[in-house]
Amino acid sequence: MYKKTFPGAVALAAYAFSLQVHANGFALNEQSASGAGTAYAGRASSALDASTIFGNPAGLVKLKRAEVSGGFAVIDPSVDISGVSSDASGSNKGDSAPLAAVPFGYASTPLNDDFSVGIGVYAPYGLVNDYESSFQGRYHGSYSMVKVVTFQPTISYRINDSISVGGGVTINRIDGELKNNLATAALNPAGKDAEIKIKGDDTAVGYNLGVMVELSDAATWGLTYRSKVDYTLKGHTTVSDSPAAFGLNGRYGTSLDVTLPESVDTSLTYRFDDKWTGYLGTTWTRWSRLKAFVAENEGVPPLGLALGFGSIGEDVDWHDTWSVALGTSYQLSPQWVLRTGFAYDPSPATNENRSVRIPVGNRHSVTLGAGYSPADDLTIDFAYAYIWESTASINQENTSGLQPAYSARYDNSAHGLTAQLTYRF
Repeated sequence: MYKKTFPGAVALAAYAFSLQVHANGFALNEQSASGAGTAYAGRASSALDASTIFGNPAGLVKLKRAEVSGGFAVIDPSVDISGVSSDASGSNKGDSAPLAAVPFGYASTPLNDDFSVGIGVYAPYGLVNDYESSFQGRYHGSYSMVKVVTFQPTISYRINDSISVGGGVTINRIDGELKNNLATAALNPAGKDAEIKIKGDDTAVGYNLGVMVELSDAATWGLTYRSKVDYTLKGHTTVSDSPAAFGLNGRYGTSLDVTLPESVDTSLTYRFDDKWTGYLGTTWTRWSRLKAFVAENEGVPPLGLALGFGSIGEDVDWHDTWSVALGTSYQLSPQWVLRTGFAYDPSPATNENRSVRIPVGNRHSVTLGAGYSPADDLTIDFAYAYIWESTASINQENTSGLQPAYSARYDNSAHGLTAQLTYRF
């Protein structure tokens, strides 16, 4: 196991609460308003619009006309911090997660009765976590930003009347920035703590595959596999306000290898009658790929190497998770469909490895949504979600001598609103 050294300084792609609403860890589920209304319970077994490019690329061939579909989710998170114990002075406002928007867009067209193609742009991972400057846990993480944007060209093929398959290459761009303080004010003539800032980015390739099977006139089953994506983030580590004796102030080239995990999403859609449809789904995510993160810094002076700045990193030691979702829709009229759902997504982190950058507990989501089609060519979908988590305990020790210990309880919740417009040609 990697020895923790200056924890919180690295892990450019490994932390979040603020942007993710339904998915836990630091994954995002906000790629579709039509799916959000049922808490994404039938994502792998329903092809409601071109957002099936993400949900299950095999469903693309089920769309009879060319269409464009796009929208965004607005997320308003709330973080309540209590039970704080720390060797450092400061505040615990708990407002580190700002209001955020997550856009998405898709386009598709049938080539013939058996082939369809499409493209999608969406965000599978993301976070913004910005604590106040006086936050007591700032030595373990004061600012975190990670953003992944994916471009996915997709093709779908109908094998027969019952089975369709699909897949697409994913081109993924990751950008990240992390900051944290080091308790060096007593050693610094200016009376200031040192700050470490790490920035990096990379572009990497993965793929999505799917199959959709009509089990009967009423039941459809689907399975989607999203591959792992291997990144090597290149960037810089910047040290400022460090005591002159350390000789560390400056900018150093940085390299960080990280693998974002694969997942398997399967669901069942069942049409009870012309009005009612039920959805049941589960997703397995291989979070156990995330064990430790180590950034290798170039050009660090000898004292910096002795202090551990040549390789700085953190143990994560996450475990795999199974999330579940249940939803239903009701066709109120030819123009209106109503939706609702519930999802449960356990945290991949435990009390032993949870940090101030990822203070997430077991997540619960309740959703309400609707689709309105004023004409055959146009559909407007929207959904509301309320999310709450079980209390998450943080207990970060002072393993470096420069990061005062910090422990607290986090109670997280969020409101999310997603809207989408689909136009058919």
